[in-house]
Amino acid sequence: MKLYSTNNPNHVVSLREAVLASLPPDNGLYMPTKLPPLPDTFFSALPRFSFAELSFEVARHLLGDDIPGTELLQIVSEAINFPAPTVQLDEKTHVLELFHGPTLAFKDFGARFMARVMSYFNRHADRHLTILVATSGDTGGAVAAGFYKTPGIDVVILYPKGKVSGLQEKQLTTLGENITALEVSGSFDDCQRLVKRAFLDPDLRARMRLSSANSINIARLIPQSFYYFEAWKQVFDGIPPVFVTPSGNFGNITAGLLAQKLGLPVRRFVAANNANDVFKTYLETGDYKPRPSIPTISNAMDVGAPSNFARILALFGSTWNIVRQHMQAFAFDDEATKRAIETAFDRFKYVFDPHGAVGFLAREAYRRGSPADTAIILETAHPAKFLDVIPPRIARNVIIPERLASLRTKTKVATPISAHFDELKQFLLYR
Repeated sequence: MKLYSTNNPNHVVSLREAVLASLPPDNGLYMPTKLPPLPDTFFSALPRFSFAELSFEVARHLLGDDIPGTELLQIVSEAINFPAPTVQLDEKTHVLELFHGPTLAFKDFGARFMARVMSYFNRHADRHLTILVATSGDTGGAVAAGFYKTPGIDVVILYPKGKVSGLQEKQLTTLGENITALEVSGSFDDCQRLVKRAFLDPDLRARMRLSSANSINIARLIPQSFYYFEAWKQVFDGIPPVFVTPSGNFGNITAGLLAQKLGLPVRRFVAANNANDVFKTYLETGDYKPRPSIPTISNAMDVGAPSNFARILALFGSTWNIVRQHMQAFAFDDEATKRAIETAFDRFKYVFDPHGAVGFLAREAYRRGSPADTAIILETAHPAKFLDVIPPRIARNVIIPERLASLRTKTKVATPISAHFDELKQFLLYR
């Protein structure tokens, strides 16, 4: 597998280099040079594949010989060892539950796969690899769990102070060992800016081996494409479905677009946004204008400058009209999100988390224009992680998984830092 930089198509590297470096030196993002469609035999056999089996077939098709088949099979089998079931709400609406992994969020798929791929590529290195990751919510916990005690790899997680839920914070600050949490006085955009700047700092790059576990790393996106095939397998009735994806940094929906490029029949992708609606504005006007993020109750989507926008443009040749043919976007505020949680519960006895609730709203908005289309809403996190914003009468119906409940008694360990890069640099060099 070869990958190029979105800022320079002539900069081409191997999968190993793209995964371990995370970002190209020109501050672009790595994208596959080729995305050949999966063969017809794959789709005819898809109904008989287990989730792990179809994931292996997709990974092998994409990665080629970069990782030997036996090693890749082990990576996939260990990473994709929990289900992604669909739940039907009505005749035309399904929910893809992506919260059945160790940290109860969709980020588990990418983090567990990436940790094992990085460990494979890093196994003969003579220096530790430091993973820098910015999180607006669930990424931090998933990465912490995925890389916990991985030999030769240290993880430093940056998260915005006061802008993640209490249980999300406990997931990324209580493990210890090779996991370090930095509590940044700022927004997620500040955290992401610090991480990107660290990769471009020549002094840091000369003195440390750095990589990222955010969706800027292609090893995060590849496994996230797997569950689009899994959902399609469960729901497909002869008519390509619409995927409604809660979107912040746009890694999740970009993974769906990758699946479509690999041949998955999809009617349309709908980006469900909260108040951070720069992508919706882009689709409406053709102008992409990043801005500071706005805090909301769907905090993992609080991104004002989504990194993966560059990948979306790369997939569609930077052509606005073509992007609009494949994608649609809706945006909703917190009050609408809270009402949606109540509506879904009253109508279907289904409890959405705030992110899935934004997806539910987008599905309803899309339905008004295309009532015949079957839609799959991606439910990205377990509602138990957000009991503080779910209406109490509904929260009482949420069973808190033991692996989440046990965090309440654990002690948070985090180092506070400002949003100034020099402070992060000094921490990394002298911690």
